[in-house]
Amino acid sequence: MSWFNQSKPIIALAPMADMTDGPFCRVCREVCSDVIPAKAGIHDLAGQIPAYAGMTSGSFVIFREMVSSEAIARGNEKTLKMCAFDEIERPIVLQIFGGSPVVMAKAAQILVDKFKPDGLDINMGCPVPKIAAKNHAGAALMKDHDRAVKIIQEIKKVLPKSIPLSVKTRLGWINPKDILEFVPKLEEAGADLITIHGRTKTQGYAGKADWQMIGEAKKCVSIPVLANGDINSGEDIKKCLEITGADGVMIGRGALGNPWVFAKINNEQLTINKRIEIVLRHAELHLAHYGPKSMVTFRKHLALYFKGLPNVKNLRQELVKVNTMAELELILKKLPQ
Repeated sequence: MSWFNQSKPIIALAPMADMTDGPFCRVCREVCSDVIPAKAGIHDLAGQIPAYAGMTSGSFVIFREMVSSEAIARGNEKTLKMCAFDEIERPIVLQIFGGSPVVMAKAAQILVDKFKPDGLDINMGCPVPKIAAKNHAGAALMKDHDRAVKIIQEIKKVLPKSIPLSVKTRLGWINPKDILEFVPKLEEAGADLITIHGRTKTQGYAGKADWQMIGEAKKCVSIPVLANGDINSGEDIKKCLEITGADGVMIGRGALGNPWVFAKINNEQLTINKRIEIVLRHAELHLAHYGPKSMVTFRKHLALYFKGLPNVKNLRQELVKVNTMAELELILKKLPQ
């Protein structure tokens, strides 16, 4: 049975460029599933593994960061490596972007044959100019319905029936009501699920996500809909589902530095020791994936893990300069309990 046909609501990690890579996705899965392994010398700061009141893995699905269909079709090794995943991450959906229906279908075929993901997602919402303007992809497809429909149709021709095809989009380019015309076309073309970010392309990430409009769009289709935007806690999940009537939610920026959101644990419920446990596990996976000198690229996560905590301003300044695991462990020992 497909992940989107399992018990609702679906809780999903959003695809975010340069953030939802293998190490972060695995940490989110481990926190949610309560399977963080202990390792001598790394986890001794936190003592026993915390017993998270998490959801079952069947309720939680991971969407990986978007990759270029053109790069996949050319066999670019770096891009293909971005798509590789650990079995523990399942159910997992790979997201591609592009403006050519033929190339998108070719990329989809390659990803399915090589990685056998649990789903494939089309990015129709990225507002970045080099994606939307230059490549006629991402959010640009909200203005080119014929191209969007053709992309779905071509990909569906090569996908096994067991692998659902989903679309992630926004409310519109400028007018949020555009989504009401767009989503029925996506369903008719063959999309199995649609995720809607509650902002327009011109809004970017400014203003407030319009959950009410997502709810109106939900009424226009019979396939599952996930609501996305401004979801940062278990309470937000509940409220968003009530307002939108959606089949689930997709959490993006609200999960950065906060992977326990998927276990419905709020920041104030998390002890410093539990936070340290998760941070060190994430760092361990990051170094194993990118190499021993990759702590520099892990700094972006460290800044988010300790954002807004009281009495840690000076330590945060140290964390964003860290170069090794040993340095990280020493700094974390200074955290006020």
